Amino acid sequence: MRISFLGAVSSLLILGSVVACGRQAPPPSDVIKVDQARLDQFAPLPAVVQAAPGSADAALVDLGRMLYYEKRLSKSQNLSCNSCHDLEMFGVDGNATSPGDKGQLGARNSPTVYNASMHVAQFWDGRAPDVETQAKGPVLNPVEMAMPSEKVVIAVLGSMPEYVDAFKKAFPNEATPITYDNVGKAIGAFERNLVTPSRWDAFLKGDDNALTAEEKAGFKMFTDAGCQACHAGPLVGAASFQRLGAAKPFPRADDPGRFQVTHADADRAVFKVPSLRNVQKTGPYFHDGKTATLWNAVRDMGEYQLDRKLTDKEIGEIVTFLRTLTGQLPTDYIKAPELPPSTATTPKPVR
Repeated sequence: MRISFLGAVSSLLILGSVVACGRQAPPPSDVIKVDQARLDQFAPLPAVVQAAPGSADAALVDLGRMLYYEKRLSKSQNLSCNSCHDLEMFGVDGNATSPGDKGQLGARNSPTVYNASMHVAQFWDGRAPDVETQAKGPVLNPVEMAMPSEKVVIAVLGSMPEYVDAFKKAFPNEATPITYDNVGKAIGAFERNLVTPSRWDAFLKGDDNALTAEEKAGFKMFTDAGCQACHAGPLVGAASFQRLGAAKPFPRADDPGRFQVTHADADRAVFKVPSLRNVQKTGPYFHDGKTATLWNAVRDMGEYQLDRKLTDKEIGEIVTFLRTLTGQLPTDYIKAPELPPSTATTPKPVR
């Protein structure tokens, strides 16, 4: 009798779940499917990033890792690339704008270095074509690392035998391997392997279970809202330049943006579209870092770029999808290396 009673209860529960007020119950959430046409606008991260000439050499990458963490590349000897682009914090420092020499604040938010080598260009205004060129900028920027000249940088590195040997190994065919251009080449070689695949990549490669039903619904909302017009491809962005406030004037549009590079009026308030890879971890947002939360960033993009007042539900769904773009950090690759010790011949901080 007990078995019969339980069976009857189970039958009633099943019936109740299928029929409610004359309506058929929805299918289980895990059977949600995503149209292939939506997915065709995206692509997984490549297994191997296209390297710059010679940048695949292990000695060059090892040198680049050392230089990335080297604080003696700054005037105060207190700042390195990693100070503003902390590799354990998804390549950012969490500040609206980063403190540089003497605590001076930069004018723009420090973007993540992860996956950056695949961007259409570097910096918010696209003034550097690649990571090798970009790496040389902050070292000499008076507001950032503030080294007074390339000559001083070379003197600092040349004063340490360990760096003399490392440059010789990285550039064996050059009579004078310690040059400022080679500093950029080495750091760039290291940065080209800062790639963060995520569950989104597994999903794009055919693993339907890599995303939950809620995350798939969030992706549908992302595309329904039109976000993929700028944020598509393997980086979910970072492939074009767009005016901030394309649909209606953005409230913080005083930064001239790409106009500083091209001097074309059409480029005023135009910025590189950021990649949404790891966007959950790389706030605060936009060029000025004045938008604190991802939720607010999605809301503002809907309003000012798409002329669409997204509901709280729609914003929440999009944010749920964006979290699938948080990738895996290459923990072994980014471990801070042992740097040459300070010696009596190492130039002291310049003041």
